[in-house]
Amino acid sequence: MKEFIKKTVKIILRQIVNINQKTRIGQYIHNLMINISMNQVVKIEHNGCTLKFAAPNPLCNWRVRTFSTKEPETLEWIDSFPKNTVLWDIGANIGLYSIYAAKKMNCQVWAFEPSVFNLELLVRNIFTNGLADQICIVPLALSDQLGSNQMRLTTIEWGGALSTFGQQFGWDGKVIQPIFEFKTIGLSMENAVQSLAIPVPDYIKMDVDGLEHFLLKGGQSILKVIKGILIEVNDDFNEQAVQCRRLLSEAGLILKEKRHSDLIANSKEGFQNGYNQIWIRN
Repeated sequence: MKEFIKKTVKIILRQIVNINQKTRIGQYIHNLMINISMNQVVKIEHNGCTLKFAAPNPLCNWRVRTFSTKEPETLEWIDSFPKNTVLWDIGANIGLYSIYAAKKMNCQVWAFEPSVFNLELLVRNIFTNGLADQICIVPLALSDQLGSNQMRLTTIEWGGALSTFGQQFGWDGKVIQPIFEFKTIGLSMENAVQSLAIPVPDYIKMDVDGLEHFLLKGGQSILKVIKGILIEVNDDFNEQAVQCRRLLSEAGLILKEKRHSDLIANSKEGFQNGYNQIWIRN
C-alpha cells in the first residue's frame, strides 16, 4: 500500500509539473518551490559547535538530524585532532564531517566528492558555515590509478551514497544496479599529491562504499606518513576487509578500535556489519 501511494503521488506531481511548465505563472511557481527547497537550512549544535546545513529533501534532513548519533565515533575521532591539521575527507557527501573538522578543530580540509548531485549541497554548506577558505573541494573520484572510467550511482537524490567508480560492485561486494552513470576522471591518492599539489594529510577519513581497498592500494607512500585514518569497512565483504587490514598494516598503522553506533547496529538495510575502523601510528 505504501509503495502504491508513493507511485500515485509521483504521477500526480509529475502531471502538475508538466502543466506548470506550459504557463509563465506555472514556471514561476515551479522555480519558486525549487528555490525554497534548496534554501531550507537546519541549524544544529554538537559539542559546543554550531553548524548549518542545507536540507532540501528527507535524506539530507535525516543526515543532519542524526549528525550526533549516526557516527559518534567519527566525531570523537575528529575531536582528538590537534588544531590546524590537514584532513582528507574522501567521500565527503554533503560535507557534514568536513565542516565539523574545519569549524571545531580549525582543520584545513580537502573534501573529495565525485557525485554531481552532492556537489552543489557540499558547496552551499561550506559557504553557509563561512568555511570557503578552509575547505577545498576536489570533485574527482579517487581510485588506484589515473584514468577515466564510469561513475555508477544507485540514486540521484541529493545526499545519496552507495555509488562506485570503475567497478561493477557496490558497498557489499555484490553486483551494483546503477540507475545513473557518467564518465569522469579518477586518480590515486599519490596522483593527488604529485599532480594536483594537494598537501599530504595528517589524517584521512575514508568512506567510499566498498572501494576502500582500491584507494589504499593507490596511496601506500601517503599511508606510511599519516598520523591516522578512519575507514569504513564492511566485515561481510571479505575481499575489502582482508585487503584493507593488509595494506594499512603494511603502512605501519595499528588498529586502535572499530565501532558503529546503535543506529547502524539496528539498521534493517543490511549495514549491521559495517564498522568505522580507526587506525593510528604507534
